[in-house]
Parts: sequence; structure tokens; C-alpha cells
Amino acid sequence: MADAQAKFLKGNLFRHVTVMSLTSSVGLMAIFAVDFVDMIFIAMLGKAELAAAVGYAATILFFTTSFGIGMAIAAGALVARALGAGDRQLADERTTHALVYGVVFGAAFSALVWFWLEEIVLLLGASGDTAYLAVLYLVIVVPSLPFLMIGMMGGAILRAHGDARRAMMATILGGLVNAVLDPILIFGLDLELVGAALASVAARVVIAVTALMPIIKHYGGVRMPRLRGMLRDLPPIAAIAFPAILTQLATPVGQAIVTRAMAEFGEMAIAGMAIVGRLSPLAFGVIFALSGAVGPILGQNYGARDYERVRVGLQSALLFTGIVIVVVSAILFALRAPIADLFAARGITRDLVYLFCGPLSLLFFFNGVLFVANATFNNLGRPFYSTFLNWGRNTVGMIPLVFLGSAVMGAQGVLIGQALAGVIFGVLAWLLARKVIAEVPGQDAAAAASEFGRQGRLMSLFYLRR
Repeated sequence: MADAQAKFLKGNLFRHVTVMSLTSSVGLMAIFAVDFVDMIFIAMLGKAELAAAVGYAATILFFTTSFGIGMAIAAGALVARALGAGDRQLADERTTHALVYGVVFGAAFSALVWFWLEEIVLLLGASGDTAYLAVLYLVIVVPSLPFLMIGMMGGAILRAHGDARRAMMATILGGLVNAVLDPILIFGLDLELVGAALASVAARVVIAVTALMPIIKHYGGVRMPRLRGMLRDLPPIAAIAFPAILTQLATPVGQAIVTRAMAEFGEMAIAGMAIVGRLSPLAFGVIFALSGAVGPILGQNYGARDYERVRVGLQSALLFTGIVIVVVSAILFALRAPIADLFAARGITRDLVYLFCGPLSLLFFFNGVLFVANATFNNLGRPFYSTFLNWGRNTVGMIPLVFLGSAVMGAQGVLIGQALAGVIFGVLAWLLARKVIAEVPGQDAAAAASEFGRQGRLMSLFYLRR
């Protein structure tokens, strides 16, 4: 009987993880697909410096987006915990306060990045017309970060309520707007890179609006923020958001290291890296969505103190990751030539596309393990574990492997070194996640015993005084 219940639990949670991940990924993949089409359009212009400029710009945009991901993790985790504990009013208040903090912090962060754009682009190794074009693109897109953050945080809040469909629709609509405007602005109005930037800004505004509307209509809305509540919720938001942002920022820092190493091999190598950078999230959008989807599942069960479901939820997420990686890698390998032809890739650009569509796509499994482990740490009160692992991967792990790979195997060695760093820290993340889940029940029991003992001592004092 116990075995049957365990199998039912595993099957039920695996279906839940699958549904949440697939519905979340549809929206994400709509955005990634548009980015992919952007790259095709830019490649059709036949200017290598444009493709290289997009590669540099993507690294910096990844940096700004990571700030939004960190805030979205905090919003989703806190709302999910409140809902899991049955406190709907607290969930509504945290929704409002998280969104307000997101807009304020997002505006400040985007202003800081915008002010230093030229220096950042040059630091990545860009020069000449390529640097000018990258800055031109970023000057338009970076100020729209607060809209993107509203959309990302709104989607996380909707998923915390279990409404993955509406969260998905927000990103789908944004992707459609981008897809429609891209050819009009890039080719119709002959705006080229500026047109692509304007289309991206419009898409971010649409995502923000369509993510907020269901929250307002179905889930308590956005209330007038009150100073007392803002001050009360700042520590828990910061406790998750600060390490989550640090965690997320590690990835673009690592990407910047890769970009700088790849710049030594010329614009064709940067163009190849840019294609891989657009292809990777499109191919593995389900894995990128998995961490956002599994987080609320773990958070609600943690809030309800159902630790067995937390453990099985982690197992289900890893099984799902493995299945997706094998299937997608097989498809990429079969289509590697048409994909390269789509971008008219030649020379080192084509070599890098083939490398990704071969063995490196299989190694993405370990990135998926790291994503799932990070969701576990963020929702079980260990957010700094994610910070440690991500920064370790993107600095201590990546720097020596990337530069060793570039010295031995050239441009291809840069991507191989990056992938090997993911393998090492993916394994470490899995071991640490298992350890955390095993420790949580005992720690809660100890905390409860400590509280019981404290209350008992107070009662003894009370009776002695009487």
C-alpha cells in the first residue's frame, strides 16, 4: 500500500512539474523564438558587424534581465509561501509590495547600466562600428527594464497562484507584438538594428500590461502600498531577492568572460556565439522555464510542511530535465546543417553552431540540474547556496577552463570550457540540494522543540511568581 501511494505521489508530481514547465515554456519560447527570428533578419542584412553587435548587446541585456529574474524569484517564492500557509491577505499585500520594489529597483539599476553603456561595451572587447551599433541598440532597450520586471514578476505571481496559463499568455502576446513589428521596422522602415530595438521595447510594455491584468482582475489586484507594510515586507523580499539577484548576475558575468575570450577570434566567432546564444534558450526554453515552474511547487509544499512532496518534486524535476535534454539534443543534431544554413553561417561561425548542436547540447543537462537546485535553495530558505554555486561556476570554474580551452582548441574551446564548468557545478548543486532537503525536517523539528521549551520556561516562571 505504501509503495502504491509513493508511486502515485511521484506520478502526480511529475505530471504537475511537466504541465507547469510546458505551459511556462510556451510563453518563454515565444520570446526566445522572436529573438531567434531577430537574429535571422539581422543575418539577412549581410553585415557581420550587425550580428556581432547583437552578440555584445545580448550579453549586457542578459545582465539587466538577470536583475529582473532575481526579483521575480523573490515575488513568486513569498507569494507561494503565503498561499501555502493559507494567508491570502498576506499574499495580496506581498504582491503589491514586491511589484513596487521591482519598479523602483529596476529603474535605478537600468539608469546605472545606461550611464556606463559605452564603457561596458568596450570592456567586452567590442570596437569600431560594432561597438557603436551595440551601444545604439542598448540605449533604446535598457530603459525599458522596469516594464520587463513588471512582466516577469507578474508572471511569477500568477504561477504562485497556479495560473500558468495566464502567465504564459503574457509572454506569448509580447512575442507576437515583437514578431509583427520586427519586419515592419527592420525592413519596411529600413531602421535595421534600431527597428529591432524598438520592437523589443514594445514587446516588454505588452508583457507588463498583460501580466498585471489577471492579477488585478482575479487575484486581489494591486493595492495602494502602505509604508508600514512596505517596511515589513522589505526584509523578506531582500532576503530572497538580494542573493537571487547575485545568483542570476553570475551568469551574465560568466557570459561576459566568454564573450571577451571569443572576441580574440574576430567578429565571425562573435557572430557564431550570438547565434548559439539565441538558439540555446529557444531549444531549451522548457528547461529555462522549469526553475520558475518548480519553485512555486516546492514553495507551497514547504509552506505546508509536506517535506516528502518537496523531495519527490525535486526528483520529478530532474527526471523531466533529462528527458527534455535527450529529445531536444537529438533534434538539434539532426537539423544542425539546416540551422547553420538559415544564418548563412560559414567558417568558424558554422563550426560553433555545429559544436552546440552536437555534444554541447547534451551537457546542457547539468545546467538544468543547476536551475532546479537553485529553485530548491530559493524556496527552502537557502538562497545563498544558489549564489555560491552560480558564482563558483562562472568564475572559479569557468575562467581557467575557458581560457585553457581557447588556448588549446581556439574558439570552439571557449564553448567547451564553458560547458565543462557547468558539468562540475551541476553535480555539486545536485548533491547540495539533496542535503538541504534531508536537513529541513530536522531543523523545523528542532525549531519547534526550542519554541516549545521557551514557552514551557515562561509558563514555569508564571506559576512560580504566583
